[in-house]
Amino acid sequence: MSEPRIAFEQVSKRFQNTKSKTDPITAVENISFSIRDGECVSLIGPSGCGKSTLLNMGSGLYQPSSGRVFVDGKAVDKPNPHVAFMLQKDLLLPWRNIRQNVEFGLQIFGVGAAERKQRALQMLAKCHLLEFAEHYPHQLSGGMRQRAALARTLVVNPSVLLMDEPFSALDAQTKMVLQQDLAEMVFAEKKTTLFITHDLVESVILSDRILVMSARPGTIIDEIKVDLPERDNPNARRLHQALADYIPYLMQRLNIGANTEQPIRQ
Repeated sequence: MSEPRIAFEQVSKRFQNTKSKTDPITAVENISFSIRDGECVSLIGPSGCGKSTLLNMGSGLYQPSSGRVFVDGKAVDKPNPHVAFMLQKDLLLPWRNIRQNVEFGLQIFGVGAAERKQRALQMLAKCHLLEFAEHYPHQLSGGMRQRAALARTLVVNPSVLLMDEPFSALDAQTKMVLQQDLAEMVFAEKKTTLFITHDLVESVILSDRILVMSARPGTIIDEIKVDLPERDNPNARRLHQALADYIPYLMQRLNIGANTEQPIRQ
């Protein structure tokens, strides 16, 4: 078994309560899990349970109140250049064309102009956007902008990919297309991925494992192995007969109306 790319060890995070100077709010409490090289793990749970807090600590945007986060065996104590973060909004810079937007992270890392351009164009080709390289964000649809954001995220070749509901604002058809694109690319490039979603079907079709969180203070209450073939092909997984076994169980674990307590059929 390979060593974990990212690991959370007994991590808790508390924030100052703006309504009370004496009682801090505990967002997540005593969370431990790890993700192996090339593995994709989805994180699901009720709103406000601390899912995004975990991603922020994993990226080094802020530190745990207790416990540690490790990437490639090294403690994360500041923003980590080996970790890439993709959000719900594309956050493309409107004054830069799509190629220049994709080059942005490479520019920050000091990559030369010629290499930046070459790598950006290669990634845009993989993301089916090469013909729009010189267009500006306002000229693209929402799905195309999010695909450009994905290209910008992957072009820096991160060790770990953190994704916070990147497809939640898209229509159903566009979402399916981008799920397929993402799955194919992260599988081909063996990217370690931690993916937040509220879409239970999405959590199953994209993942090797699913971690279920409780309400705040968030803890891990369940871990489900997704025993479906073709992780690089979510459209095929969507049609797999066994998909129907996962959703009622996840609904029951999230306490959102399912009345089954049967284990997932393996």
